[in-house]
Amino acid sequence: MRIDLLMNKLCLTKTRSIAKNACDKGLMKVNGKTAKASEIIKPEDIVEMRLYGYMHRFRIISVPTGNVAKKDAGDYYELLAREPLE
Repeated sequence: MRIDLLMNKLCLTKTRSIAKNACDKGLMKVNGKTAKASEIIKPEDIVEMRLYGYMHRFRIISVPTGNVAKKDAGDYYELLAREPLE
Protein backbone atom coordinates (compact mmCIF):
# COMPACT_ATOMS: atom_id res chain seq x y z
CA MET A 1 0.00 0.00 0.00
CA ARG A 2 1.20 3.53 -0.77
CA ILE A 3 2.54 5.49 2.20
CA ASP A 4 0.10 8.38 1.72
CA LEU A 5 -2.89 5.99 1.74
CA LEU A 6 -1.54 4.04 4.71
CA MET A 7 -1.01 7.15 6.85
CA ASN A 8 -4.61 8.17 6.22
CA LYS A 9 -6.10 4.69 6.78
CA LEU A 10 -4.24 4.31 10.10
CA CYS A 11 -5.38 7.79 11.25
CA LEU A 12 -1.78 9.03 11.46
CA THR A 13 -2.60 12.02 9.26
CA LYS A 14 -5.94 13.78 8.99
CA THR A 15 -6.16 13.46 5.20
CA ARG A 16 -4.35 11.68 2.39
CA SER A 17 -3.35 15.01 0.85
CA ILE A 18 -1.56 16.02 4.08
CA ALA A 19 0.44 12.79 3.88
CA LYS A 20 1.21 13.41 0.18
CA ASN A 21 2.34 16.99 0.85
CA ALA A 22 4.52 15.79 3.75
CA CYS A 23 6.22 13.33 1.39
CA ASP A 24 6.68 16.04 -1.25
CA LYS A 25 8.36 18.28 1.36
CA GLY A 26 10.67 15.50 2.59
CA LEU A 27 9.01 15.14 6.01
CA MET A 28 8.49 11.36 5.70
CA LYS A 29 11.19 8.69 5.69
CA VAL A 30 10.94 4.93 5.24
CA ASN A 31 13.83 2.86 6.56
CA GLY A 32 15.99 5.99 6.76
CA LYS A 33 15.37 7.19 3.17
CA THR A 34 13.17 10.10 2.15
CA ALA A 35 9.87 8.68 0.88
CA LYS A 36 7.77 9.66 -2.10
CA ALA A 37 3.98 9.50 -1.74
CA SER A 38 3.95 6.43 -4.01
CA GLU A 39 6.41 4.48 -1.80
CA ILE A 40 5.05 0.98 -1.15
CA ILE A 41 5.01 0.08 2.56
CA LYS A 42 5.55 -3.50 3.71
CA PRO A 43 5.35 -5.07 7.18
CA GLU A 44 8.43 -4.41 9.36
CA ASP A 45 9.20 -1.08 7.62
CA ILE A 46 10.27 1.75 9.93
CA VAL A 47 8.48 5.02 9.12
CA GLU A 48 9.61 8.41 10.43
CA MET A 49 7.19 11.32 10.15
CA ARG A 50 7.82 14.98 11.09
CA LEU A 51 4.33 16.44 11.43
CA TYR A 52 2.17 18.22 13.97
CA GLY A 53 5.20 19.49 15.94
CA TYR A 54 6.61 16.03 16.66
CA MET A 55 8.92 13.48 15.11
CA HIS A 56 7.08 10.15 15.15
CA ARG A 57 8.91 6.88 14.47
CA PHE A 58 6.93 3.68 14.18
CA ARG A 59 7.20 0.15 12.84
CA ILE A 60 4.49 -1.21 10.58
CA ILE A 61 3.25 -4.54 11.96
CA SER A 62 0.87 -5.33 9.10
CA VAL A 63 -0.67 -3.54 6.15
CA PRO A 64 -4.49 -3.35 6.10
CA THR A 65 -6.33 -4.58 3.01
CA GLY A 66 -9.32 -2.24 3.32
CA ASN A 67 -10.69 0.47 5.55
CA VAL A 68 -9.68 0.45 9.22
CA ALA A 69 -11.84 1.49 12.16
CA LYS A 70 -10.22 4.24 14.22
CA LYS A 71 -10.23 2.05 17.35
CA ASP A 72 -8.40 -0.74 15.47
CA ALA A 73 -5.78 1.46 13.77
CA GLY A 74 -3.21 0.93 16.55
CA ASP A 75 -3.12 -2.81 15.82
CA TYR A 76 -1.27 -2.18 12.56
CA TYR A 77 1.74 -0.24 13.89
CA GLU A 78 3.98 0.08 16.95
CA LEU A 79 5.07 3.54 18.07
CA LEU A 80 8.83 3.50 18.67
CA ALA A 81 9.48 7.19 19.47
CA ARG A 82 7.67 10.51 19.70
CA GLU A 83 9.87 13.55 20.25
CA PRO A 84 8.99 17.24 20.03
CA LEU A 85 10.56 19.20 17.17
CA GLU A 86 12.59 22.28 17.96
